[in-house]
Amino acid sequence: MHDVLIIGAGLAGLSAARELTKRNIPWHILEASGSVGGRVATDEVDGFLLDRGFQILLDAYPEARQILDYGELNLRPFHAGAKIWLGDKFTTVSNPLEHPQHALSTLFAPIGSLSDKFAMLTLRSMLNRSSLDDIFERRERTTSEYLKNFGFSERIKERFFTPFLGGVFLDSKLDTSSRMFEFVFKMFASGKATLPAAGMGRIPRQMALQLDSSRIRLNSPVASLEENDGAGVVRLASGETLRAKAVIIATNWHTASHLISTMPTASRPAFQAPKSRSTTCLYFAADTAPFAEPMLVLNGTGRGLVNNICVPSNVAPLYAPKGQALVSASVIGSPQTDDETLVAAVRKEMTAYFGAEVQSWRHLRTYHIEHALPDQTPPALAPPERLARLTNALFMAGDHRTTGSIQGALVSGRHTAEAVAALLS
Repeated sequence: MHDVLIIGAGLAGLSAARELTKRNIPWHILEASGSVGGRVATDEVDGFLLDRGFQILLDAYPEARQILDYGELNLRPFHAGAKIWLGDKFTTVSNPLEHPQHALSTLFAPIGSLSDKFAMLTLRSMLNRSSLDDIFERRERTTSEYLKNFGFSERIKERFFTPFLGGVFLDSKLDTSSRMFEFVFKMFASGKATLPAAGMGRIPRQMALQLDSSRIRLNSPVASLEENDGAGVVRLASGETLRAKAVIIATNWHTASHLISTMPTASRPAFQAPKSRSTTCLYFAADTAPFAEPMLVLNGTGRGLVNNICVPSNVAPLYAPKGQALVSASVIGSPQTDDETLVAAVRKEMTAYFGAEVQSWRHLRTYHIEHALPDQTPPALAPPERLARLTNALFMAGDHRTTGSIQGALVSGRHTAEAVAALLS
């Protein structure tokens, strides 16, 4: 019998394995795919590095700072600001505390009133003084309601907050929990948005390299679960059956729900999977970057498919071969159209932004990510973290148990391993 079986080699599963290793508790990971990382992965296509969906690492995440070697990842920072498309022109806003040379242009950028700009500084200052415990104890409501009550105008909400936060939460209505908003905004204010120099997939690869690779079984999908005589029973799609004192389900919420549904009704734990937030990301190869700054472009018009555009190779040059640029365009949700039609529609929108040169861009790949983030509409974060233990031998880890983020996945993995260690002791 095994001590611990972990289903899933995403960030939560790797984090759990790391904590169990520290406690000298034997474990094995069962991963359905051929690589570690789950949703955090990078593919190489024609010399370009394509993250599976536009992703960033906020270097202020406390758990990431404890677990990851930022130096080895060679994190490359985004400019603390954004270019905002207003339908006929761009305006650029920057954090005046980090880029004081842009303070005046930001102050008078036509995305909101002067009171909006000062409210932004007030919000930043308030969150910098708040601990994470403070944030998760405050009254929970939607982000949209929170912004209104804080005094922000509809103009800045439409032109800045909706495309910016909509891209973070994959939620164009800003129905996401205000606790999640305060947490994320604090992370942006406390550090930098970054990309590892060699792609987001370097994060799980780094974590896996710190573990015993012989304990990670790839291409080993789990078919069903059971609890018998106080032990967890895992049946693989291959027909192999494994028993363990504890089983950690560290998959996404959709897969976790399916696995639990395979258990006999009498021993099946209660688990309500959240709805999923989806996204579609299109990548293009360009001879020259449409803009030079390492920053996001936000669609501030409230119209069209494209929510935000990035040139990852402006941030981390290794994302594109020398002499070329990589452009990503992110769409919230999953458009109900074929890929050829979608590419044409996105290309047409970006032509309005950047001109006829867009027509020469070569489409590299489109990623449809159905289960990109858990829906975190209130009361999703009340409490801010769900219990790790489901039954005597069954545990669950993942960002859907807490904040839908890299921080959430890493914390949940560690906390679940701590709960398993308490059981085994």
